[in-house]
This record gives sequence, C-alpha cells and structure tokens, in this order.
Amino acid sequence: MDYSTIASDASIVKTIAALSAKGYDASIAASRADALEEIKKLIPADASVMNGSSATLGEIGYLDYLAKGGHGWRDLHAEVTAENDAAKRVELRKQSVLSDWYLGSVHALAETGDMVVASNSGSQLPHLVFTSKNIILVIGAQKIVPDLAEGMKRLESYVVPLEDARMMQAYKTHTANNKTLVIRGENPSLGRKFHIMIVKEKLGF
Repeated sequence: MDYSTIASDASIVKTIAALSAKGYDASIAASRADALEEIKKLIPADASVMNGSSATLGEIGYLDYLAKGGHGWRDLHAEVTAENDAAKRVELRKQSVLSDWYLGSVHALAETGDMVVASNSGSQLPHLVFTSKNIILVIGAQKIVPDLAEGMKRLESYVVPLEDARMMQAYKTHTANNKTLVIRGENPSLGRKFHIMIVKEKLGF
C-alpha cells in the first residue's frame, strides 16, 4: 500500500461515517485553508489551547496563526517553551494537560474509525486519552487505511522512518516509538468532544 497517496472520496466518506457512528464530530475539509478557518470558528476567545509537535498543524498555518496572537486564546505551548529552567518546564508541561482544547493529528486513521498515535515522550497522550475536554484532530487524507492492522504497518514502516530522518536533520538524534496509542472510541459519560477533520490534501507524515 502506498501510504503517501490521498484516499479516494469513497474511502473518505466511509471513514467519516465510521467516525460519526462512534460519536465524533467528523467533517471533511476541502483544503488546509478551510481546516484552519474551521479551527478559528470552533475555539472561543477565552480558551486555553495546547498542541503537540505536529507537521500537520504547521502546514495548515495554525502554528503561525497561534504565534501571531490576536485570537484571545491562552497558548500553553508557548508558556512551556518560554520557560528556560528545565525542571519548571517539565512541570508546566504536566499542567498543560488540563488545557481546554488540544490540537494535533494522528499517524493512521482506519476506515473503521480507529486511530493510531505514536509518541516518543508521551506528553500529548493524556490530552487525547482523558484530560482535555475538547480535541481537534486534523488529518491529511493520505493517512486513511483500510483497518487497524494496516494502520500499525503504516506507523512502523512509513511514519517512524520519516520522523527519524526529520529528527536527525533537525536535532542530530534518532526518534523512538516509545508509546503507541490506539483510539477506538470515547466514553460519552466523560463529556468530552472530539472534532475530527479529514483534509483532502497530503498533510504531515
């Protein structure tokens, strides 16, 4: 399977239906610009926001928009990275898991609605699993695969090597897939909301 090819319209529609059946707010964005505009509409001006390391968020223009200010959001990621003391930075990152909104992506999205997210440190996983009340996941349509097994193959054989190359170029160090999360659904009693946007473009890995 070519993991860089954008999924067909039929595959995207099938995936949206599966996500919706799981209770997610699932939508299709025709372009990265449309995805960014939808994010602007979703997040209220007084909210705290946190994001993980995400090529996708950079490619849709979200990170630039966040950095410029004027949106009224409290940028917890900026607060973490602005702290020079390593120990204090770790504590701020721990506190950030209580953000009102968390934004990120996934490494594979199955047509069944199952999602795969891998992490080196695991810092973004609490948001996804439990702590943040509102989650926005922006997913390039090339990340859609038929099932969870193919999603795991995509992660190991395609995503990890690309991320390793990026890490070596940027930081002269290798990556490590230390923690892998499979999201199959959400307990409605938690009162959390997942907004999942499939963008009909190639975004991220």
